[in-house]
Amino acid sequence: MRKLLMVLWLTLAGITSATASVQVSIGINLPVYPQLVRVPGYPVYYAPRVAGNFFFYDGLYWVFYGDDWYMSSWYNGPWTLVAPLAVPVFILRVPVRYYRDPPIYFRGWRHEGPPRWREHWGDDWAEHRRGWDRWDRRAAPAPAPLPIYQRKYSGDRYPRDIREQRDLSGQHYRYRPRDAAAREFLPPPAPPRTRGPDRDERDAARRERLPRTQEQDRARSAREAESRQGGPVQRRAEPMQMEPRQMDPRQMEPGREHRMREREMRDRQMGGPRTDERTPQDRGGDAQPQRRKQPQQEDERGRRGRNEQQMER
Repeated sequence: MRKLLMVLWLTLAGITSATASVQVSIGINLPVYPQLVRVPGYPVYYAPRVAGNFFFYDGLYWVFYGDDWYMSSWYNGPWTLVAPLAVPVFILRVPVRYYRDPPIYFRGWRHEGPPRWREHWGDDWAEHRRGWDRWDRRAAPAPAPLPIYQRKYSGDRYPRDIREQRDLSGQHYRYRPRDAAAREFLPPPAPPRTRGPDRDERDAARRERLPRTQEQDRARSAREAESRQGGPVQRRAEPMQMEPRQMDPRQMEPGREHRMREREMRDRQMGGPRTDERTPQDRGGDAQPQRRKQPQQEDERGRRGRNEQQMER
């Protein structure tokens, strides 16, 4: 019977190269992301608070349930059955003590050593997996990073569809497995996005731009306030005061020059300028101009003077 089972496994492994293509639900039901602790000296994590044989290695979750191994890229499945020949050697090497729900036939085996897989799967399996239990602990690879992005996907938010799980893993998990079986199952990382920035980047740019916008708004408000109060921002420039232009005598109007010449000739004929036509400077600065005598008064005074002279004679 065991040989028949091994032949079936070998046939299945030859068809799928690593895993059976059918996802199943097993006795593991995790409502939230589990606590994972590294196995000392091994590139493997185990879940001490999970009631099952739950491990994480090379970017995938591994569960030993019902004498078989299952794996998944998400912590709560669905799970894919793994052929015994495809189970990674470091999963096989995990000591018995880190199995939280070991099967009955594990009893009596040394806790610090790995399970006796040869006794479980037979000589045919051991013939194909020679040296699985011999390795240099100093040459152990570093453990793969934990996919902690899955913490925010729990309860109703947990993705049940395989395609959605692969899309999310490709977007958030950049690790590429070393093991051939894990590499076939875990999707490659998605290429860098060439479209615009995501929401976090937009929020950061908005927070950086907000102080500048507020400063511009304050400056604009200040200018508007000064404009309403008659401030200097929008005042019109006052017209420039022009000094009176000194006219060149040569540029005077011809009529004015002619009148001045007539006045000079009349003054010379009358023995100098008349009293009423003298400039303030000629009459003693600020002296007020005297009134011009009327011709009638002059004639009357002349007659009166002549009469007095005749009477004296």
